[in-house]
Formats: sequence, C-alpha cells, structure tokens
Amino acid sequence: MTEPVEKLDVEELKEDVIEMLKTIFDPEIPVNIYELGLIYDIKISDSGNVSIDMTLTAPGCPVAQTFPGEIEEKVDTVPGVKKTNVELVWEPPWTKDQMSEAAQLQLGMF
Repeated sequence: MTEPVEKLDVEELKEDVIEMLKTIFDPEIPVNIYELGLIYDIKISDSGNVSIDMTLTAPGCPVAQTFPGEIEEKVDTVPGVKKTNVELVWEPPWTKDQMSEAAQLQLGMF
C-alpha cells in the first residue's frame, strides 16, 4: 500500500513564500523587497513550482544580474517549494507609491 500523498496547500505555501520574501532586503534601501512593492506577482503550481514576477527600483540597478538568482535560492529553501523562477519585469515601472504604508513610515515618507 502506498502512503496517501498530502495535497499541497498552495495558499499556505504562498504565505510561506511571502514570509521568506520579507527577509530579503533591497541592497540600497533598508526595507524588504515585499514591503517595497518590488514583487508584482507570485504564482504557485499544484506541484510546488513558484514563479515570481518582480521589478527593481531602477532598470540600471547594479544587482539586476544577480538579485533574481539570490531570491530564487532563498525561496527554494521554503518547505514545499520545488523550484523557483524569478522574472524581472519593468512594466509597470516601480514607483514609491507601490511601497506598503509600513515601508513608507520606516523611510519617513509620510
């Protein structure tokens, strides 16, 4: 007899992925990438593959080449995640309005 396969709770896994994203900080701004509004979309398949669309604060950001790979490595450590793919997107362009209220308060923007 085979063990029953536990169904992946995609919503719960998404919360865990978001918690991991909140531990990753922008190299130039002392705020995590999630609160900065750099994460545009998170998709998780039933098999545990994670696809993240994100942007950077500026297209010429010096970490544009390395940052997505670092994020993939960290999200891959979340239990239940099989493989992560981070795609850099530039539309819509990032603005300070995409930051959470907490991030704006932290940076004294109110």
